[in-house]
Amino acid sequence: MNVKGYTSMKYVLLLGGALALAGCEAPLTDEGYLKEVPEGLAAIAAPNQNLSAVQISAEDGCYWYRHDGPVEDTLLPLRAKDGRPICTVAPETLETAM
Repeated sequence: MNVKGYTSMKYVLLLGGALALAGCEAPLTDEGYLKEVPEGLAAIAAPNQNLSAVQISAEDGCYWYRHDGPVEDTLLPLRAKDGRPICTVAPETLETAM
């Protein structure tokens, strides 16, 4: 394969990879909440948390949910049944990457 063909193939593979990864992202509502909470997430989440308004924080990679309080709505970390926050990336990994 010549250099021009190799370069074209490389861009096709990169574009295909990017599209495949984009398909992995969960669809979001206009407010930025997940349209559908993954089944595994719902299984490990502690009760009494609003799973209809969940988002992933770009800052810490953890799931947060909207708590509708009597005075105001507040984002709180989504916690597992054992009390730990539920994250997409381990907190230690985020701290060492900064």
